[in-house]
Amino acid sequence: MNILKFGGTSVGTAERMKALVKLVSGSDKKIVVLSAMSGTTNTLVEICQALYNKQSDQANAIINRLETLYLSEAQKLYATEEYKTKGNDLIRNHFNYLRSFTLDMFTVNEEKAILAQGELLSTAMFHFHLQEIGINSALLPALNFMRIDENDEPQLSYIEKNLEAELNKYPSTDLFITQGYICRNAFGEIDNLKRGGSDYTASIVGAAIRANEVQIWTDIDGMHNNDPRIVSKTHPIHELSFDEAAELAYFGAKILHPTCILPAQKRNIPVLLKNTMQPEATGTRISNIDPVEGLKAVAAKDGICAINIRSDRMLLAHGFLRAVFEIFERYKTSIDMITTSEIAVSLTIDNTTYLREITKELEEFANVDIDQEQTIICIVGNLPKNKSGYGFKVLEALKDIPLRMVSYGGSANNISVLVNSVHKKEALVALNKGLFGY
Repeated sequence: MNILKFGGTSVGTAERMKALVKLVSGSDKKIVVLSAMSGTTNTLVEICQALYNKQSDQANAIINRLETLYLSEAQKLYATEEYKTKGNDLIRNHFNYLRSFTLDMFTVNEEKAILAQGELLSTAMFHFHLQEIGINSALLPALNFMRIDENDEPQLSYIEKNLEAELNKYPSTDLFITQGYICRNAFGEIDNLKRGGSDYTASIVGAAIRANEVQIWTDIDGMHNNDPRIVSKTHPIHELSFDEAAELAYFGAKILHPTCILPAQKRNIPVLLKNTMQPEATGTRISNIDPVEGLKAVAAKDGICAINIRSDRMLLAHGFLRAVFEIFERYKTSIDMITTSEIAVSLTIDNTTYLREITKELEEFANVDIDQEQTIICIVGNLPKNKSGYGFKVLEALKDIPLRMVSYGGSANNISVLVNSVHKKEALVALNKGLFGY
């Protein structure tokens, strides 16, 4: 069985939903994971914000506007009066549910329930479309089998057991539709896998059923060697190892969610990145291969905060680094890059939620300097430790760019540099020319 995940643009309109039929048809068994229609989750966030601010009229106005959009797409999606009525009833039920939150007190738990409506709508609408055109399929409610624990990690044994029970309800069905992103937490409440979580859903489901392949369908023909939104000449990479792809995803390659790789890698399930607009394109295959030596791709991660920690008294003392790391651990704030010198430690974070508290604790034993609006640029490939020249190529390409930090040697798959975000485009263009000749 294969897993096919389609993002918001792939189900963003009635026309796009109709185009999916050809991609999901066939005699092979598959589970199709769908995101919400493009723009829906952002709009649901707006509704939640209005409810938090007790602006019921504004929340209702946004709900009405989004409902009108869905009703319009339903008229285009369905051909018969029977299914037009079914579609309209489905949409009105969901939006009446959203309106109910404008009448009562609003909490975090209700926010998660509201954010789940986009995926519940897109999957039901697409399932109705398949029924209308005579394609046998089953709708698998993700809330019946997707669950995370207290640490927001997927409970794979629970998922395996309950997903199998759902599949067994339809022994003669080969095509299944389910929701990405949404799940239940350890307390049974509606929750989610955070932004980009539909990729994660696909990978977790693939691992749970030991799928032949996980396919991530987007609007670009695979993972490119650089950001095509910024650099004019890029090319798709046809093959990557799990480790290479994980580095690129974590450090900013938007086509793939960073969490997507690990479940598939643990079960050795290939991940294929494909383009819904050009299904004939090769795409990118990510698998447990021995990667070809060399530099392959560049990715950039924005919103980085650099923290310089300097202490003449403690830096060389036993326990200094442990004291630093324990502070970040207490506030569940991950560190991306770290460099050290005789008198200072510099590190980066991408989550500044607790920056004030972290800084206050660090200042108890060190001087702290903060640089916001930084960008990590990660150059990824297979870089054997006993081979020379790769670091030189990267630094030579960036010779005219001010570098805040450089990290090399922590992994056999990447060289990372930190630059002020104003130099991001200039750096990506310089690397494309210096490394790939474009």
